[in-house]
Amino acid sequence: MTAPHGAAPVPPPSLVRRLAVEAHAVWLATRDPRTPLGVRAVGWLIAGYALSPIDLIPDFIPVLGLVDDMLLIPLGIWLFERLLPAGRMDEYRAEAMEAQSGPQGMAGVAIVIALWAVMVVIGYLLVRFLWS
Repeated sequence: MTAPHGAAPVPPPSLVRRLAVEAHAVWLATRDPRTPLGVRAVGWLIAGYALSPIDLIPDFIPVLGLVDDMLLIPLGIWLFERLLPAGRMDEYRAEAMEAQSGPQGMAGVAIVIALWAVMVVIGYLLVRFLWS
């Protein structure tokens, strides 16, 4: 990618960012009523595998644990795109990219911090109760 004269070049998106956009596009497609039910089911399987803590090869096995995620998820997204009518995935991808490039709210960060604070308080109270 090139940048205007004097501006820093814009780096291409990382693989992780591209997969996040693709996964978001798959999620958008599964929610669209124009997507056939069978294709939605494939999308749900892809999303379920991507978000599941259970892998075919556990992640703690060096190299192989990550290779299955690096191969199966992109292959599933590729299959999902081929099952959709032509050009439809481009719509979802554009919508997902727009959502990713928009301003990021602090609501998610606040929720995570609040959940951690609640867990710390519960843990403290539990330890205090059990040791007294």
